[in-house]
Amino acid sequence: MEPSLQKPTMSCDSGLVERNIAGADPEGMWDSGAVDQPEEEGRTFMQVLSEKYSPENFPYRRWPGMGVVVVPTLPQGSPMKDRLNLPSVLVLAGCGISHAGEQREIAAFCAHVMELDLSHNKLQDWHEISKIVSNIPNLDFLNLSSNPLSEVVLEPSGAKAFARVRRLVLNNTQVSWNTVLVLTREMPELEELFLCLNEYTTVSASTVPCPTLRLLHITDNNLQDWAEVRKIGPMFPGLETLVMANCNLSSIQDSEDTLRRLFPNLRSINLHNSGLNRWEDIEKLNQFPKLEDVRLQGIPLLQTYTNTERRSLMVAHLPSVSSLNGSVVTDGEREDSERFFIRYHVDYPEEELPYRYHCLVTKYGKLEPLAEIDLRPRCHAKVEVHCEDKVEEVSIRLDQTVAELKKQLRTVVQLSANQMRLYYIDKESVFGPEEMKYHTRALHSYSIQDGDELLVVPKAGRGTTTTAKPLSNLNSKTLTPPP
Repeated sequence: MEPSLQKPTMSCDSGLVERNIAGADPEGMWDSGAVDQPEEEGRTFMQVLSEKYSPENFPYRRWPGMGVVVVPTLPQGSPMKDRLNLPSVLVLAGCGISHAGEQREIAAFCAHVMELDLSHNKLQDWHEISKIVSNIPNLDFLNLSSNPLSEVVLEPSGAKAFARVRRLVLNNTQVSWNTVLVLTREMPELEELFLCLNEYTTVSASTVPCPTLRLLHITDNNLQDWAEVRKIGPMFPGLETLVMANCNLSSIQDSEDTLRRLFPNLRSINLHNSGLNRWEDIEKLNQFPKLEDVRLQGIPLLQTYTNTERRSLMVAHLPSVSSLNGSVVTDGEREDSERFFIRYHVDYPEEELPYRYHCLVTKYGKLEPLAEIDLRPRCHAKVEVHCEDKVEEVSIRLDQTVAELKKQLRTVVQLSANQMRLYYIDKESVFGPEEMKYHTRALHSYSIQDGDELLVVPKAGRGTTTTAKPLSNLNSKTLTPPP
């Protein structure tokens, strides 16, 4: 189950099953007709569980992902139904849960459960949460997002209940950093931790590291000072992925040697929408010895550059990074970006040239700027229009048709369009004039250039002949149009 900052779920009060499970019903036999009930205060985990996964609301079907039918042995007089159809992934988000309920019943029904989503409930007592977790022995993933845990103290004895959990989501709980430290000390198998939207401005150093953590999401907090971020390294020495987008980090201030030691195993870092505004901060990312994936969009440093400049300059600054902003950096792109970097800085004063420039000049040498070649199609041409004894230079649009050109020439040659025959004379061609007789043909298809000629021959009456004045490039031939 991939956690999110605000995971959309269906209300438990409606008695409906999750969408992904309901979608597996090919016969449309699910009972989804339960009527919404007003939310009760202080509902227990077991109350919600028994309502949502009872046979009436969650009929049992044998296909993948449906879990098992649990028929526990309970004390006589237990208010629980005698059976529940429980999948191994339980989603009880937004159900008004504030207490655990009977622990023996939790243990009886949830022994096989591996993932539990309790987000958007009313849990504000770690003791009650511990009761639930301690009675689910195979629990691997726990989502407690958007429960009010800001002023609740967690004792180390209560944190021991989380010892088997490997993925823990505490987004938007405002849980204190001291509570985070208590949890990580008692969770020897913790691999993924989500602490987004918790309004952290500082973090406390820990004397007991958590070497198993591989992924830390701490997005949408206010960790502006690198002095706070640097505490995360020794706390989680095995950290491979650090996601701290939207945290307003202003700079990376440690020396190169210190940075190498801080995050020795970091492979991916996300600093989207941080406050970085110096290329020196980007270059310092090269000191993380295993870093290969960087995400850096929306930072002040890049605002004045074009999209092409942003990516090329970033790739050139990060020689060991194989993925930038989610896109693979190929060998060809890297070479193009590094050559672009040299040319981009070619006119900079010597004292303003970045260190990376000198490294790349050593690799490629000093490169001359690329010639600027305009490959756009020509839009206009200046041609000589010849009609009998008259010659006039005219600027014509090449995106128009032959018929439109004839209309343009009416005022030049004093003939209507249907009274003229039009010939194109390419001055560099050996084939002579080409009659422009297809009215819908575009002029650019003739490859007309500046200095070429157009010959207008008035149409004669049937059976008569009109002789055009010889042109020098026609070798003084007489052009006699057909009738």
